[in-house]
Amino acid sequence: MNQHSSARRGGAVWALVITSVAGFMAALDNLVVTTALPSIRADLGGALEDLEWTVNAYTLTFAVLLMFGAALGDRFGRRRLFMAGLVVFTGASAAAALAPGIGALIVARAVQGTGAAIMMPLTLTLLTAAVPAQRRGAALGIFSAVTGLAVACGPLIGGSLTEHIAWQWIFWLNVPLGLALLPLARLRLTESYGPNSRLDVRGTLLASAGLFGVVYALVNANADGWTSGPVLTGLIAGTALLGGFVHHGIHNRNPMLPMRLFRSRAFTGINAASLLMYLGMFGSIFLLSQFLQTVVGYSPTEAGLRMLPWTAMPMIVAPIAGVLSDRIGGRPVVATGLALQAVGLGLYALVLSPDVSYTAQLPALIVSGIGMALYFAPAAHLAMSSVRPAEQGIASGANNALREVGGALGVAVLASVFSAQGGYESASAFVDGTVPALWIGAAAVAVAALAALLIPSRGPLVAEPVSDKVPARASV
Repeated sequence: MNQHSSARRGGAVWALVITSVAGFMAALDNLVVTTALPSIRADLGGALEDLEWTVNAYTLTFAVLLMFGAALGDRFGRRRLFMAGLVVFTGASAAAALAPGIGALIVARAVQGTGAAIMMPLTLTLLTAAVPAQRRGAALGIFSAVTGLAVACGPLIGGSLTEHIAWQWIFWLNVPLGLALLPLARLRLTESYGPNSRLDVRGTLLASAGLFGVVYALVNANADGWTSGPVLTGLIAGTALLGGFVHHGIHNRNPMLPMRLFRSRAFTGINAASLLMYLGMFGSIFLLSQFLQTVVGYSPTEAGLRMLPWTAMPMIVAPIAGVLSDRIGGRPVVATGLALQAVGLGLYALVLSPDVSYTAQLPALIVSGIGMALYFAPAAHLAMSSVRPAEQGIASGANNALREVGGALGVAVLASVFSAQGGYESASAFVDGTVPALWIGAAAVAVAALAALLIPSRGPLVAEPVSDKVPARASV
């Protein structure tokens, strides 16, 4: 019995290490390229739109294919598809580092996003299956701390590698990590499958095309304008397709995302909170990292270091928050974290000026960091525990997809506010644009805190198995 217990603990530790490193790689590549763009342009050329697409190609394919990646894992084996996604991601990272031109780099980034979309939703499913329920909050807290640090420190890591070595190393970094993880995943992770043996092709096409339309519109809104033909078409067509996906999820017997999951207040609350949290956080980090470089004059590395009171806080607080959520429940921890993140963004908006000292920024950075860390750890646990074990793969894919869409929306909306109220012409113009954008980011995170209050404070989080009274139509 002791031997069995020890083996189980060993499997849980290995699952935590493998999934955390994989999650770090996928999350890091969301923002790692932003501080390297001037160097990439100097080496490869390309117009401003081309440089934007080196960021957006990854975000787009990542967000669009997340739910499809989860569905493939349920059908063909989660460990097998996790490894396949890891192979694609690692190979595309090498291709990006070797890209001879800007077009090849954009294609490689899109393929990278595809690999991450297959790999990322399966990390949580594999980790949840490997860790005993009583330790799951702490394990997911560590996982969330690592991935949260990657999201927030992407600009610092990208800037440091670009400044001190070469921009290609932001992609080469993934290659040895991916090659090391592959044999470990094969030997140390346990294979598992979802409950349905067939892929929901119709649902997959509706979700993927709908998300593509919406995210494409969001990432192009600043360049083309919110009322331009392509942006309006993407928003309208994407929304209509997502409406069709919801209808499909209600009326089909085995959809990829059963809409009955949203009968769970926990599932609805944590997904709404996640989308709004990423909207406020991504958009704010996007502008504030530029403020520190453009207005204050720090190098990319210096700016990243000064963001550490915010960005490094998950490494310290998130594991503690995970343990805390095991004891008192995730709802109060998440709601408190989101409220603190909103307060931190509001404090930043109050003190921001062209000549603001770093000391004056510190309280906002620290409060934001604690808030972000308190959110990250229990949020993953709440998302996974709000559904039955057989549905955790698709729940993870849905939660990750909504967070990515929230991040894209945050950058698009806050950058639009920035452009309307200010600009890059001078330090004061930059501040004039950033302050109202930060207030909108703070408001979005405050609404996220209210959404978190939908989550039940005690009792089972999982929606009861309800027999959906729908026509007996099989998924195509």
